[in-house]
Amino acid sequence: MTQQFAERATNLAPTGARNADLSDLVSILEDGERQKLDVIAPASALRMREGNVHVEGVEAQLSARGVTAVDGVYRPTAVADEGISDKLRIPLAYLRRMRTENVPLLDENVNAWLREGPERRFMLRAFRGGSGPGMPGEGVARALLSDSYKLMDNLDMLLAALDGVQQSGHPTRITGCDLTDRRMYVRVESEAVAVQARSLLRGYRSPFDGRSGDELPMVSAGFVITNSEVGAGAYTITPRAVIQVCRNGMTMAKDVMRAVHLGGKQDEGVVNWSGQTQRKTLELITSKTTDAVRTFLSREYVEAKVYEMEAAAGKTLEEPTKTIEHVTKALSIGNETKDRILAHFVRGGQMTAGGVMQAVTSTAQTLADADQAAVLEALAVPALTAAAAHG
Repeated sequence: MTQQFAERATNLAPTGARNADLSDLVSILEDGERQKLDVIAPASALRMREGNVHVEGVEAQLSARGVTAVDGVYRPTAVADEGISDKLRIPLAYLRRMRTENVPLLDENVNAWLREGPERRFMLRAFRGGSGPGMPGEGVARALLSDSYKLMDNLDMLLAALDGVQQSGHPTRITGCDLTDRRMYVRVESEAVAVQARSLLRGYRSPFDGRSGDELPMVSAGFVITNSEVGAGAYTITPRAVIQVCRNGMTMAKDVMRAVHLGGKQDEGVVNWSGQTQRKTLELITSKTTDAVRTFLSREYVEAKVYEMEAAAGKTLEEPTKTIEHVTKALSIGNETKDRILAHFVRGGQMTAGGVMQAVTSTAQTLADADQAAVLEALAVPALTAAAAHG
């Protein structure tokens, strides 16, 4: 089991995994489901004290597990701070500086803007504190969102998507799962749908074990399922090509299928997603997933994408270092990652625009931050285009 769990406070749900298998991901999500608390609260019920969100005066939750107090103290994550910044229009850099250097000033600013203007309502997504229903303790504020945010939680979306994959009839396997404070990622591949890409892989060798792309010039069809529970993006299915010799993956962002988290205004109090609403949403996700899989896991689709890439990939680079400098700057890739890309480019041995693309995707595999890795995979094709144009 190759998996890295984020540090977490005692009795709080796990917040992360990198390259986990499906059963591990489901276990983490189920654990989180038992500790989630979602509440629509007026601004007057929220206060910032000592850098933590305090909820006061919200009716307790009654469920099959008993009565759970909503009022309490919730420690904000970085994502929650971003939501506070957005909803209260406090510049994020300033909010982060206050949290680091002057927490009393942070409290004062947040509370002042919560009291400003007409009463507003927000959705607070949190993990409960304590070890069970009704137990006190510091919780975690995961996100501060609009009161019209539509709950489309990771476990529900994952199961609906997997149902859609099964209904499509395509043989697939899940090659890795990531979970961060922002998003869930599930990578799916079908080696049964693979095409030759000799021009794309000519002269390339895996930077991980030295295997040759000339000996295994195959590209498999795949896609990645993503979802965010905290306002960091829609539910999406994005096609993904996988280079078999090195397991590099590149996503085709322009062909993404998405479903947004936008619904109507909700009543104050603890949020409970009705069975009818949930069923209709999940049926739609299953249907959309089935359609997307049938499109993205077709030989015709993969062949067309490989053909598009091969047209630019063969461009020889006269000054590779300058080209990589240009590409990473144009795509806003940081210096540390740029240096990794250059090292992977050299090890890959392919002195072409295609080699730059491969270096970007192989570097993505080495990043511990799954969100950064996903961004880098999405930049692979733009990197190819930019490298070919720069020459």
